[in-house]
Amino acid sequence: MVDLSKRRLFAKQRMNDSSARLPWLVSNANFTDLCTRCGKCSEACETQIVIKGDGGFPQVDFTQGECTFCYQCADVCPEPLFKEKNELPWDAKASIQDSCLAKQNVECRSCGEMCDTNAIKFKLEIGKVAQPNIDVDECTGCGACVAVCPSSSINVSNLV
Repeated sequence: MVDLSKRRLFAKQRMNDSSARLPWLVSNANFTDLCTRCGKCSEACETQIVIKGDGGFPQVDFTQGECTFCYQCADVCPEPLFKEKNELPWDAKASIQDSCLAKQNVECRSCGEMCDTNAIKFKLEIGKVAQPNIDVDECTGCGACVAVCPSSSINVSNLV
């Protein structure tokens, strides 16, 4: 079994961790054992965010776009990797890093404008531009905020 988190330790280039596991996966523990890396999920993804990741295993890359929760990746998978569509797709949530333009006192609300659930709200502060706050209860982890961020300061990852 391949532990993907340990493989990243030796990667030459650390990319912005704006990737998450596929939605509706039954368990990450046996994913690498059951996934055949056939690529059908990548081909079926309507927003083309499912890419071949580390070791050829599929992963979601939010720098390419957002997840619309269409369930097509699960529908085409020949392996028993996915839960039913009526279940919660994942526990992924967005987080904003300190490199955010607003946190550097530069006006930017790109992420909030892209958030369909209005999980990203901006709070006025004295002497600063409005600061972003994520309501994790409202965040679906769709990743719509990631690609539009001009400073690549938003990550979507699974809660541990």
